[in-house]
Amino acid sequence: MPCVADWLNSPLSIVQGVFDQNGPSPDWEKKVTEYFTEKLKENNATNWVPSLNDVPLHYLKPNSLVKFRCMVQDMFDPEFYMGVYETIDPNTKTRVLHFGKYRDVAECGPQQEIDLNSSQMVTSERQTFYCVPVPGESAWVKEAYISASQARVSPSTSYTPSRHKRSYEEDEDMELHPSKQKEQHMGNIGDIHGCGEPKRLETEASAGHQLISPNCSPPLDLNFPLPGEKGPACLVKVYERGDSFKVNDTLEVYGILSVDPVLSIVNNEERENSSPLDPMECMDTVEEQRVHSPPASLVPRIHVILAQKLQHINPLLPACLNEEESKSFVSSFMMELSPLRAELLGFLTHALLGDSLAAEYLILHLISTVYARRDVLPLGKFTVNLSGCPRNSIFTEHIYRIIQQLVPASYRLQMTIENMNHSRFIPHKDYTANRLVSGVLQLASNTSLVIDETLLEQGQLDTTGVHNVTALGNLITWQKVDYDFSYHQMEFPCNINVLITSEGRSLLPSDCQVHLQPQIIPPNMEEYMNSLLTAVLPSMLNKFRIYLSLLRLLDYSISDEVTKAVEEDFVEMRKNDPESITADDLHRTLLVARFLSLSAGQTTLSRERWLRAKQLEALRKARLQQQKCVNGNEL
Repeated sequence: MPCVADWLNSPLSIVQGVFDQNGPSPDWEKKVTEYFTEKLKENNATNWVPSLNDVPLHYLKPNSLVKFRCMVQDMFDPEFYMGVYETIDPNTKTRVLHFGKYRDVAECGPQQEIDLNSSQMVTSERQTFYCVPVPGESAWVKEAYISASQARVSPSTSYTPSRHKRSYEEDEDMELHPSKQKEQHMGNIGDIHGCGEPKRLETEASAGHQLISPNCSPPLDLNFPLPGEKGPACLVKVYERGDSFKVNDTLEVYGILSVDPVLSIVNNEERENSSPLDPMECMDTVEEQRVHSPPASLVPRIHVILAQKLQHINPLLPACLNEEESKSFVSSFMMELSPLRAELLGFLTHALLGDSLAAEYLILHLISTVYARRDVLPLGKFTVNLSGCPRNSIFTEHIYRIIQQLVPASYRLQMTIENMNHSRFIPHKDYTANRLVSGVLQLASNTSLVIDETLLEQGQLDTTGVHNVTALGNLITWQKVDYDFSYHQMEFPCNINVLITSEGRSLLPSDCQVHLQPQIIPPNMEEYMNSLLTAVLPSMLNKFRIYLSLLRLLDYSISDEVTKAVEEDFVEMRKNDPESITADDLHRTLLVARFLSLSAGQTTLSRERWLRAKQLEALRKARLQQQKCVNGNEL
């Protein structure tokens, strides 16, 4: 077997060694997985593996071990491949057995042919997922992962010789794809110079321009859910437990990087040679091939050896909280929870212009999560409508920036007539390309969505606008998004924390409306808000981040004794004033009590926390009533 140091740079040689030792028996696949699992358990070994999230593609060695932190944006049809196959030398009749797992292209020597009729051949199946970086991932998350990495990488020159081998005439004959220009700009393989002017093309590509030609295909849309997103999209090929992953899951995968230029050439030839008998069928096939088999240097392939669903994407927390080592981290952190909560409350109170009640509710909102579903009702969602925000002010933008500094993934949705009418919120199925076209509401679990309604002006919503507003309402009320499959809609459950900032009461539904009462009016809002983030120590900011992520993951329960006391309290309140409290009010107060307990590190409800929750709710309602009297209209 090869030297164990090769498991990072040449994982296929390790696989080859295991395959040679175990022959075609099914055990060899299990042993490969076990080998890499053990290797990655070694001290800090996961930090040695280069990540596609951090390292440019051209710095990564082809066929090396890489990792990728991603969200499943789409899943393609299962793919059949030669799991085990045999080659034969026509001259010497020598037969050699090969494995096809973890490869895109079958390995075959120059004097060898694949024996398609071999009794040793095994046809296997793998599942292909189209994965993108986690939408809205915060800059501090990316930076923390990069700083933890110990991977050693340098620009890859592995393709340079093959570039010189190609003739200029062959390059000239290739069909120009603007996406290929991007490859050259990124420093990847320049297999396709195109249009007979390679030097001019590369110069223009490096300037960020795209050449328009009647024979050019349109640029490949990488299908990111949010506008302005960057990072690689990958075709992730899963061999084991493919059915355990689904669309919108957040994964970390470890696998073998495949950027074989042969893939692009083969796919181009298939497109060029497709049958012209049925033009419509041909068009469909070309479009589907283009999406499902994009250039490997633009959308690399990862052949997965190990994959896991992520509980969270906060790099400051242990990946799995159930392990013994993680439990000690959690228990030591919980020891300093009380002063930390007070610090966070003070920080958010300053951010909300001195309003400590709004800051309390913002903490509860930020640690809320859907913990269960009863029939169609999501339990644990806590959408807050922060009303009373200054109109057309930079205040809401800065509130979002502060939230962005605290949570691992977030997005600010500016609720303008223009955005409502022209943005694509709901993902839909494109049957021509056979793919799911992404939308703004295709987000990973526990993403913070801040909807800024203060930017809304008078205007007319068109059909798209009405659908988008309805989609936002469904997301808030039911924590689901109905993806559009043309002939039907398909429900995709989600777990998105929605905060709505508005001047008056929001047009959208919410679980709780808190009216902002500023205690201070800074003369320079921009300066005031910026000074808040610069004043807080980076170490304290990291503690805030751990606090908010950790408390979402804690279990919570209510004892029978406290349940009985709460029921009696509710009956008593109804007796005194039947109009004062409804079943919805009880549900909201129980939610407030839940998150209030968790925010103090308590995983059960105490009498003290229940009384504090009632007090907070009374203050919030009194403030709304007071505002209603001042304005003389309904909030």
